[in-house]
Amino acid sequence: ETSDKSSAESDSEAEVEQVSVYHKLLATLKTSPESESEEEEDESESEEDAGESETEMDSKGSQEPGEADGGEEDKNGVPEQEEVTDTAEQTLGQEQADGAETSCDPSHGVIEEFTDVKHESEFSLETNFMEEESGDCNADKRDSNPFKQHMDKELEEKEVEKMSTLPKTSSQSKWPRLGQLMFSTLEKHKPLKADKEVDVKQLYLHKPLESTWPKVNKQFLSSVNKPSDTSFTPLQRELFCIMNTYRDLFYPERNALTNGEEIRHAYCLHALNHVLKANAQVLSNNAKRRDQKPGTDNDDHRDQGLTRPKVLMIVPFRECALRIVHIFISLLEVKRKIDVSNKKRFKGEFGSDPEEKPPNLKRPEDYEAVFAGNIDDHFRIGVAILQKSMRLYAPFYSSDIIIASPLGMRTIIGAEGEKKRDFDFLSSIEILIIDQADIYLMQNWEHVLHLMKHINLLPLDSHGVDFSRVRMLNLNNWSKYYRQTLLFSALQDPQINSVFNKHCFNYMGQVAVRNVPLSGSISHVVVQLPHVFRRLEAENLTSVIDTRFQFFIDKVLPEYRDAIMSHTLIYVPSYFDYVRLRNYFKKERLNFTHICEYTKKAGVCRARRFFLKGEKQFLLFTERFHFYKRYTIKGIRNLIFYELPTYSHFYSEICNMMKATDNGADATWTCTVLYSKYDAQKLAAVVGIDRTAQMLQSKKNVHLFVTGEN
Repeated sequence: ETSDKSSAESDSEAEVEQVSVYHKLLATLKTSPESESEEEEDESESEEDAGESETEMDSKGSQEPGEADGGEEDKNGVPEQEEVTDTAEQTLGQEQADGAETSCDPSHGVIEEFTDVKHESEFSLETNFMEEESGDCNADKRDSNPFKQHMDKELEEKEVEKMSTLPKTSSQSKWPRLGQLMFSTLEKHKPLKADKEVDVKQLYLHKPLESTWPKVNKQFLSSVNKPSDTSFTPLQRELFCIMNTYRDLFYPERNALTNGEEIRHAYCLHALNHVLKANAQVLSNNAKRRDQKPGTDNDDHRDQGLTRPKVLMIVPFRECALRIVHIFISLLEVKRKIDVSNKKRFKGEFGSDPEEKPPNLKRPEDYEAVFAGNIDDHFRIGVAILQKSMRLYAPFYSSDIIIASPLGMRTIIGAEGEKKRDFDFLSSIEILIIDQADIYLMQNWEHVLHLMKHINLLPLDSHGVDFSRVRMLNLNNWSKYYRQTLLFSALQDPQINSVFNKHCFNYMGQVAVRNVPLSGSISHVVVQLPHVFRRLEAENLTSVIDTRFQFFIDKVLPEYRDAIMSHTLIYVPSYFDYVRLRNYFKKERLNFTHICEYTKKAGVCRARRFFLKGEKQFLLFTERFHFYKRYTIKGIRNLIFYELPTYSHFYSEICNMMKATDNGADATWTCTVLYSKYDAQKLAAVVGIDRTAQMLQSKKNVHLFVTGEN
């Protein structure tokens, strides 16, 4: 019965998805290798014309939508990932090499999803029992085990009502490594203290994690660590201390260069620990039920959700999923290798070919760290774990962990009115991990919001669940009050804060790291430059966009229209603002050129050349283009930040591009920045917290900073 059900599930999983706008766009990007190399040559020639020596990034550009008619709409809001690493042909090749039956139609850019049907019964929770040797983990019997405490707590109707209506109380605390923490809860929990030292044995880790974690994590431990604390770095220790209490956590200081990997290891440990404990509980209860006398009905074995997936991990690129799976495998391997099904196929689809990347590209270190490996941003994969083996590509309803990108989730959740959509598998998620949240601001934030609206809803179908085993919290539709959300980002941003504040309902409360930047990125500007910050007054958040546009065309642009003010780059973070400005510049017949994330490669080269030679006075330039490409734009003499950058280090990076032009010794350079009181976080990241307070409270609307003076 189980195998019938499961094969039906995986069939439905494997149906061809509807072709989304994104897929069509993707299909236009998939150029053949020959045309790619021609473009590379073409690029290097035009670079030399422009007096450039660096060879630029890859070829796959897409036509700027609506370019001809001047009015352009961003149909899907996704800055097209122009560096999609695996073409349809490659993927097809890999799938055939793996001997899987796949139907692929490159013209549509749709690849039928593979799900593993073969190993269903081996990984079924219903039909397996606890192995004697692995024993029911002692940790699970102890009452102080955080997993048991969190999942077994029975909330009452009154408490749930309070959670949805009453405001939370906040308290602050300072921890040695994390710094300023903001705790918010409904009821008074005893305050959480940072553990000075951690004994792995006291963390209630499930076997085999107690013995494998110190080995796996060894690479991050320096000789600085005290011998008594051999398994966690100071950062991991404090993060895990919070995770292990099942509180929600927001950590906005993740850095791909410095701490990204140690954070990834910490949350993988927590997620795997949770899954192993949950599955061990089910398997040991299976054994108890098997040995029960017939006719004795027992309600003690409520140990699962309405659907099997317990952990959802949202990451931006395939490379991140690859690293997570590698960490899981190494955490499960004690003495001998564990059995991982479909491993070869997984490496083919999620790995990358090191030879694909042109060797002579010079990019900042942080760019190299973020865009390492396979950076395709459309994927999802189910992982099932049972005792000593692991199954990749498990159908979602037979998975314990789902690893996906926001786009991968969006295309399966679908939109209202679509025939083929499915989000029942999100109904019983107990841990949601969103890593590198800042990158989704550059991809499409709507996908993240869409996911948050569809998580922990009651399923529309029963999916063959045994209701006598389902926890009451799931039957009451209270699973969102038990879900732990872990959110990691490289920056504080109102949109990310809003997800944490409005979509997280954990009864255990929340912890947010809230450190303020003392010095801003303006201190990294090395060129001699006056920075004029101009404050615009907006009545409310919704009117800021129009106010900014009016302020720009009435007050700022007239000063730059003079021919003396040539070589003016206008940095625009929002794509919609960019379209609006571009249409206005066309209407006013200004001498300008423009580059955005959709501009074709040839168009980019042309625009850069015109701008460098002064043939075009203005260059409109989007933040997403800079994020995905990081080209050095030469010939800038005047800079206008239409809005403060999302990433504060982009501010100094763009300013420092001025020194890329040789004849800049006698030039008079200028920089103008527009800001409003709603940009407080971004402003603090650029100028520091003290100056921000003065600039927002001051009666003056204009403030001047000068950098680069000897």
